[in-house]
Amino acid sequence: MTVSEATKGFLFHCRFEKNLSPSTLKAYEGDLKQFAGFLTDRSLVEDMGAVDKPLLRDFIQHLFASMLPKSVKRKVATVKSLFRYLEREEIVKINPFHNMDIRIREPRRLPRTIPLPTLKRLFKSLYHVKINDVSEGSERGRLLVRDIAVLELLFATAGRITEICSLKLDDVDLRTGRVRIAGKGGRERLIHVSDPEVLSALNAYRSTMQRSEPHGFFFLNRNGKCLSAHAVRMLLRKHAKAAGIALHLTPHMIRHSVATCLLEDGVDIRYIQHLLGHTSISTTQVYTHVSGKQHRRVLKSHHPRRRFRTTG
Repeated sequence: MTVSEATKGFLFHCRFEKNLSPSTLKAYEGDLKQFAGFLTDRSLVEDMGAVDKPLLRDFIQHLFASMLPKSVKRKVATVKSLFRYLEREEIVKINPFHNMDIRIREPRRLPRTIPLPTLKRLFKSLYHVKINDVSEGSERGRLLVRDIAVLELLFATAGRITEICSLKLDDVDLRTGRVRIAGKGGRERLIHVSDPEVLSALNAYRSTMQRSEPHGFFFLNRNGKCLSAHAVRMLLRKHAKAAGIALHLTPHMIRHSVATCLLEDGVDIRYIQHLLGHTSISTTQVYTHVSGKQHRRVLKSHHPRRRFRTTG
């Protein structure tokens, strides 16, 4: 079987049998296209059964030449999944990954957060422009109402940018304040939004929507299509600049900021795990390395050294 045929069969399996998300399928397709390009550029094998351990080692070395360990790890995992599929389907007799001890160490990167005063400045600027500088019925006014709703919901739910962009109309219940988020692996979680300003922003946006289909996307671009993750990054950058914020802000930094602030306020880490949609508590625990403020408060209040003094 050729690389192209194997890729096509594997992606069909992932889409229709494993029911993986479109974003995962797109990532797999890109990774396998790169693997196929590696083989083609070097006039190597065309038959998947001829891929062996030395060839895989060359591919991994090739990836490390231009990529960070995190990207290498993901791409190797994709090719590994491909060969597991080919082995199960008895397309290849021997999986070349068998007995390969591949350990790709990622440097621990602490989440980058946005200081609360900076977030406050951003939202104050947005609402100031909405109240004083735009006409409510104008296109600019409608887009600003949408942008405020997007950023408020990102902050309220700590959702991933792709999760917020893929929300459907019936995922957002403004009467109860519940938002149904489809996370990674198709896992759903319900997030309760109770802040009155956030609900007001969402209601204001909802009232500008001229649509009747209940299964359409909640956030739309000016052409009535699903708002893209790239568009959200751009609108955040634009509004941060307008607010005079020099720090480079990203939607994912908002997510990190919410998690860190909750941890600093003593919220149980398992609730934060649910909020973020993490399957493993170890993923959420990265925020314990960021939250120095809580560590200082705990040690100051509870460390046994405070129970005695040697002077005075």
